[in-house]
Amino acid sequence: MQRFNESVSQYILDHTSKPAKLLLELERQTHLKILRPQMVSGTLQGKVLEMISCMIQPERILELGTFTGYSALCLAMGLKPSGKLITIDINDELEDFAQCFFDKSPYKDQIELIIGDALSIIPDFTEDFDLVFIDADKRQYPDYYKLVFDKVKSGGYIVADDILWYGKVNEEVPENDSYTNGLLEFNNMVQNDTRVENVIFPIRDGLMVIQKI
Repeated sequence: MQRFNESVSQYILDHTSKPAKLLLELERQTHLKILRPQMVSGTLQGKVLEMISCMIQPERILELGTFTGYSALCLAMGLKPSGKLITIDINDELEDFAQCFFDKSPYKDQIELIIGDALSIIPDFTEDFDLVFIDADKRQYPDYYKLVFDKVKSGGYIVADDILWYGKVNEEVPENDSYTNGLLEFNNMVQNDTRVENVIFPIRDGLMVIQKI
């Protein structure tokens, strides 16, 4: 897989629509105040998520892994006027930060932030989703997939982040590397699932787009 040099990467950003001012401020504050700020989606991935959502125009979105809320705001841009996005994160220390930016957005009444363990929360949902975005604990990707699959509408989408995991998925992986092994299991599970169509986009650390058929 070709990796672009810095100048080409900058060219791509220079020829990508700029994020909304609120997203620029969210990203800036994330880098100023939050540990591991590189986890924020950022311009390129955020714009891709926004476009995917706008193309689908979902009524219901489920996000696993909120972090500081950048991706949730991007996904919310495609919601139907009556739509709703539920985002789950286990880190309660980020709740106030993310909620503050949700409250400043046009989607404040459409985004619900839940703090807790997604594996315990997902089984209680009785609604179906048009779009699910997975960007939480990499070790649990296979479990997330199993839990959300029946809650995704026929023709709906699952998008999973960090699928290439710094290129480690294409290397010899130690048994104790539970993060990479979790992603490898997930990637193979999806690839062998005859109920879906899937493709990996080499954007940042890899986005897999999965359609339930």
